[in-house]
Amino acid sequence: MPVSDSMPTAGKFVAAIGLGALGWIGSELYRPLMPAETQFGMFNYVNVGLGIVCGWMVTGRRLGHGYATSISAGLTGLMALVFWALFFQSLNEMLRLALDRRINGLMTGFTTMLEIAADFALVMLDGTLIGVLLAGGFLVGVLGEFVARRWS
Repeated sequence: MPVSDSMPTAGKFVAAIGLGALGWIGSELYRPLMPAETQFGMFNYVNVGLGIVCGWMVTGRRLGHGYATSISAGLTGLMALVFWALFFQSLNEMLRLALDRRINGLMTGFTTMLEIAADFALVMLDGTLIGVLLAGGFLVGVLGEFVARRWS
C-alpha cells in the first residue's frame, strides 16, 4: 500500500461525506418498504457510518485516476456500502433473535443471518431505491474526482 493511500485528502473526504449522505437517503427510502411494525432503532446512523467508512476506504482510494475510474470507484463504494449494510443489519436481527432464544446454535445463527440478509436484499429490489443508489454512487464518484483533481 503506497503511503498516500493512508493520507487524508479532499477527495476521500468528499467521497466519505457523499456515501454517508447516500446511506442516510437510502435508509429513508428503505423504511417504507418494510412492514409498518418494524422498529429501526439506529438503522440510519449505522448506515451513515458504513457509508463514511466505505467512501473513505473504498471510493476515496481510487480517486485521481480519471473520471471513468472514479465512476467505477463510486459504484464500487456503493456496492460495498450495500454489502456491509446488509451484513450488519442481518447480524443485528440474528442477535436479537438469539437473545430471544429463537436460535440455539452457531450454525443455525449463521444460516438464519444469511436468510435474513437475503430477505432484506429482496426488499431492496425497488426501482426508486435502486435508481437513487446508482445515481448517488455515480455522483459521488464524479464529485470525488472533481475535488481530487482540483485540490491535490
